[in-house]
Amino acid sequence: MTSTGIRPPVAHPEREPRARPRLHAPAPGWSIDADVVVVGSGVAGLTAALRCEAAGLTTVVVTKARLDDGSTRWAQGGIAAALGEGDTPEQHFDDTLVAGAGLCDEEAVRILVTEGPDAVRRLIATGAQFDESTDGVLELTREGGHHRRRIAHAGGDATGAEISRALVEAVRARGMRTIENALVLDLLTDAEGRTAGVTLHVMGEGQHDGVGAVHAPAVVLATGGMGQVFSATTNPAVSTGDGVALALRAGAEVSDLEFVQFHPTVLFLGPEAEGQQPLVSEAVRGEGAHLVDADGVRFMLGQHELAELAPRDIVAKGIMRRMRENDAEHMYLDARHFGAEMWERRFPTILAACRAHGIDPVTRPVPVAPAAHYASGGVRTDSHGRTTVPGLYACGEVACTGVHGANRLASNSLLEGLVYAERIAADIASTGLHARVPQPLPTAERPAHPLLPPEARFAVQRIMSRGAGVLRSEASLAEAADRLDRLHADARDALDENGKTAEPGVDTWEATNLLCVARVLVAAARQREETRGCHWREDRPERDDTAWRRHIVVRLNPDRSLAVRTTGTTDFPPTLPQAQEQ
Repeated sequence: MTSTGIRPPVAHPEREPRARPRLHAPAPGWSIDADVVVVGSGVAGLTAALRCEAAGLTTVVVTKARLDDGSTRWAQGGIAAALGEGDTPEQHFDDTLVAGAGLCDEEAVRILVTEGPDAVRRLIATGAQFDESTDGVLELTREGGHHRRRIAHAGGDATGAEISRALVEAVRARGMRTIENALVLDLLTDAEGRTAGVTLHVMGEGQHDGVGAVHAPAVVLATGGMGQVFSATTNPAVSTGDGVALALRAGAEVSDLEFVQFHPTVLFLGPEAEGQQPLVSEAVRGEGAHLVDADGVRFMLGQHELAELAPRDIVAKGIMRRMRENDAEHMYLDARHFGAEMWERRFPTILAACRAHGIDPVTRPVPVAPAAHYASGGVRTDSHGRTTVPGLYACGEVACTGVHGANRLASNSLLEGLVYAERIAADIASTGLHARVPQPLPTAERPAHPLLPPEARFAVQRIMSRGAGVLRSEASLAEAADRLDRLHADARDALDENGKTAEPGVDTWEATNLLCVARVLVAAARQREETRGCHWREDRPERDDTAWRRHIVVRLNPDRSLAVRTTGTTDFPPTLPQAQEQ
């Protein structure tokens, strides 16, 4: 089953490197050389960088904020791996497949669960300190979709912060070259379309000023998510889809972008709240908290065998249904029975966030509602992290390895970042890719992508929240697509008519990236005419395995139109023809 977007992909790959669009930006005023450039400083990026450096590769880390300011530090719940007594990778495998609703790549999942335990042990050896019992055994908890306690955590609910601390300290101890406060702009390629580095803009406090370039034959995208495409999200402000947008402009394929996981329990701060919202970790439910409505009724009982610990899509849908039934803006998470001592020991970060907003979970239920949390899809990769552009790799939330399918299993994300970052480093080192000297084409030979004004960011977020949020339909998605297309056309027409565009800068580049990923997400969501995992179509409420147990792949054409296709089976096609592989 195949369908096409506005225009088919270009049929002349030998001409395409010069045709790929780039963001409107000044030409690079400086450059440095490396074997590998890693873009991102979360668990995936820093793990890849450390492993590349250990293999003797000259590695540069580029990060949008400070080295310790990525999405990883916000992760509360923990990291899932079969580390406990009686648990096995096979059980972890089964739970992951169930959560993924028929779209997980089984090979990718098996790699994750079998290599995961040793990857966590290596993380501990790097310096990460997880919570242990008095006899020195890892404390493990449960989260939604897991049938066993297999979630390792640190500082109670500060797992991401501890992992980030350990990896950042390791990077600094090795004296690795880093460029902080730098927004990556575009992929550099050579005349054959192979990766040749990236352009980037350093924002004031970095090592260099203005737009520059890192020349490298291998680029690892580990830029995190795109939660800021919605008005309310658990993602930090830096999560503007920059990696996915860069990959699209470079000609890479993205897959399954319609599967955006909305975390069921985000602290409700009012209907007009925008930006990053405080997360109330699934681990709170794992320790026994209950979801209730305003009358104190546990509405998840009877909806799933695991009740509040069902996979996240089921819990989010259960909350949304109850909200509609009761004409309510939120539900409640009741953990008063924990008592003050458990709240303070096990969930100090969440407790502080709630109290900062005038809510004491020790004495009253916490108001919660779903908010955008995690992109299960992303830049399509194989089991070594290779994308459809030679030399370009992706790992972590920016990537679509096939592990998550239609819905990520809780706490599999940190593990995926670890495992696939290690595989990428091994692939780069073993293939000799780093030995190639990149010869990037001049950026001036590529057409400039018009930029949106900064205020367009909020327009994109409101369009997406209204039309492509938890509840979707053909009508809501069609309206979203039309409004996004108008924003796209306005920017294009302004450039075509008089050559003018919004002033290049961080705000305009981010707004343009958000529009890019929003258009792809909506196109994929319209294509998938069923409900599956975290993609909920009100007008197509049933799962349809016969027609839709397959993937939606999107590519950006050189003229910035979208080419959309559906795979013939649930299997991912190879990312690169055998002759093109490094």
